[in-house]
Amino acid sequence: MSSRPRAAVILAAGHGKRMKSTTAKPLHAIGGRSMLDWSLALADAVNADRKVVVWGAHAPAVKERAEAAGADTALQDPPQGTGHAVQQAQDALEGFDGDVIVLYADTPLIRSETVERVFAALDDGAAVSVLGFEPREPGGYGRLIENADGGLDAIVEAKDASPEQLMVGLCNSGVLAMPAKLMFELLGEVTNENASGEYYLTDLVGLARGRDLPAKAVKASADEVLGVNSRVDLAAAEHAFQQSARHQAMVDGVTLVAPETVYFSHDTVIANDVTVEPHVVFGPGVTVESGARIRAYSHLEGAQVGGDCEVGPYARLRPGAVLKTGAKVGNFVEVKKAVLGEGAKANHLSYIGDATVGAKANIGAGTITCNYDGFLKYQTVIGEGAFIGSNSSLVAPVTIGDGAMTGSGSVITDSVPDDALALSRAKQTNKDGWAARFRRAMSAKKNKKG
Repeated sequence: MSSRPRAAVILAAGHGKRMKSTTAKPLHAIGGRSMLDWSLALADAVNADRKVVVWGAHAPAVKERAEAAGADTALQDPPQGTGHAVQQAQDALEGFDGDVIVLYADTPLIRSETVERVFAALDDGAAVSVLGFEPREPGGYGRLIENADGGLDAIVEAKDASPEQLMVGLCNSGVLAMPAKLMFELLGEVTNENASGEYYLTDLVGLARGRDLPAKAVKASADEVLGVNSRVDLAAAEHAFQQSARHQAMVDGVTLVAPETVYFSHDTVIANDVTVEPHVVFGPGVTVESGARIRAYSHLEGAQVGGDCEVGPYARLRPGAVLKTGAKVGNFVEVKKAVLGEGAKANHLSYIGDATVGAKANIGAGTITCNYDGFLKYQTVIGEGAFIGSNSSLVAPVTIGDGAMTGSGSVITDSVPDDALALSRAKQTNKDGWAARFRRAMSAKKNKKG
């Protein structure tokens, strides 16, 4: 890795009209993370010392999000092309002496390894390094025109290209890196004398070559540089991310029974020897340790699943759910901001929220922790080895002691001592013959009306 400082300029000022959304395009999500955050994370992954997000006046939320993430911001108003956009970052990078890479907040899937190769081309002597790719249909992409020595001579926009240039298959992704001083010096020479009347960032290659400075194209896969301009593109990028995440999970030793039905987030962490059954969704913030089994139709978000746990089928783990080794959460169980100790079980039809459940405790079907009074949340503590009878309502704040039991159908409002049995339900009364008398009376009434 080069010792030269690095900066990233992230272009996020486009209007994104084709998204047809009140949400700014860079804030739409892939894998549970906004495209802007993907670009910011990429800059961090390649150790960019400075990050500048160029935003548009129509989308102040982009500025707010960028600054919340620790980036500097620069306004482009009105938009006049990519070259003009990068120029707006010049003040924010004043005094910076290093290499600058231009990234795009609508191209979220570029890998850090690829960006490292872009910077490596500068380290190898190129004055300009450009990321290219070879799509199946080059169409309206700008073309990278290479020379016989393998260097890059120019980038030509499709609308300005000759028929011969349009035959070139190597296309421009938009990503470009240069030393900061040279970049802003050459940007001052860019004109808008082209078919669009805009200042093209791509002109920097021709201007550098005009000074006999070398340029180099670095190739990436087409999926990696997918740009998002519409909801259709957004779905295509999501699909590409999911395909990559599924493949990597299986390479890492995770069994996906039906890979195409499992959905990951950008930060999902699953250890080897985990089995994931069909139709499982991992929201952001999930870790699963080795030996666990995530059964079909379960949804996990913000949850930690320990080794040898079983989740589902049809379970929901919400943020703050922590399952210790060997815990089990069965069908139609919801867990929120609760810790289930080692070997604890909630096998079916329960809600466990704002709670601590001790090791080897058993939660009967239909149990709920009544954790909310309409204003505040309260804690339920269930001790080790406790047995909660079916259809128990535990009204928090409440503590069930170690080894304690609750009778089925009980509403528990007071704490239960260790090893005690708590019963809270009306005493059963049997009225002999009542059912037979009722049926005779109702049958007679019905026959009379008929």
